[in-house]
Amino acid sequence: MTNSEEFKAIIEHEESLCVPYEKVSPADSTHILSWHPLIMHKITEMRKVSTDSTTFRKLAEEVTSLICGEAMQKLETEEYVIETPICKTVGRRISGKKLVVVPILRAGLGMEDAVKMVVPKSRTGHIGLYRDEETLEPHEYFFKAPKGIEEREVFVVDPMLATGGSADAAINLLKKRGCKKINFLCIIAAPQGMDLVQRKHPDVELYIGCLDRGLNKNGYIVPGLGDAGDRIFGTK
Repeated sequence: MTNSEEFKAIIEHEESLCVPYEKVSPADSTHILSWHPLIMHKITEMRKVSTDSTTFRKLAEEVTSLICGEAMQKLETEEYVIETPICKTVGRRISGKKLVVVPILRAGLGMEDAVKMVVPKSRTGHIGLYRDEETLEPHEYFFKAPKGIEEREVFVVDPMLATGGSADAAINLLKKRGCKKINFLCIIAAPQGMDLVQRKHPDVELYIGCLDRGLNKNGYIVPGLGDAGDRIFGTK
C-alpha cells in the first residue's frame, strides 16, 4: 500500500468513528493554530499511545506556551521610562490590572504552569467541573477566583474542547461574576465544541491548537489524544 492509499484509509477509518455532525466554520473570534509547525509537531507527539506521562505533561506545557504567544498578542501595553546600562529609554509593558489564568480542573492544571511561565505575575483562579458519563453534562464542584477578577483579562485553559459543555459552564460562571474579557485556550478541539462556544459566547476569543475530525459515540475527540487528565497525571 502506498503512503497516499494508507493515509486515505486512515482518514476514512477516523470518519467512520465520528458521530455525524454538520460542518462548521471558525468565527472571527476563533483562532485555529494548525498552521504553526511546532504546535502540530508537539501535538502529534502527544497523540502517540507510547508517549509516557512525564513527556506528555512536558509537551502539553510547551504547546500551551506557544498558544499563549498567539493569544496574548492583543494585550494592551503602555509606555514607561527605564534605564539600560547605556541610557534611559522608553519601553513598553502590559497595562491595566494583572491578567488571570483559570484552569478547569483537573486537566487544565497541566497548562497552568506554562501560562505562569509566560506571564509570571498573573493571578490564578480554579474552576472544578466533572462530566456525567451518561449525560455528558458538566457539574460544578469548585470555584475560586482572585479578588477583582471582573476587572481583569481572563484566560481559561483546558487541554480538550470536546462537546463544549465544560467550556460553556466555566465561561458562564465567570460571566456571572462580571467578567467581560474572556479567552479560552485548548490544545485540541472537536467541531461540536468549537460550534457551541462560538454560538453561545461570540464575545469570547477561542484559541485552538488543532481542530480534530469530530466526536465518537462516547463523546471523545477523534483522533484525539485520550483522556488528557489521566495522561498528564499518570492515573491510567
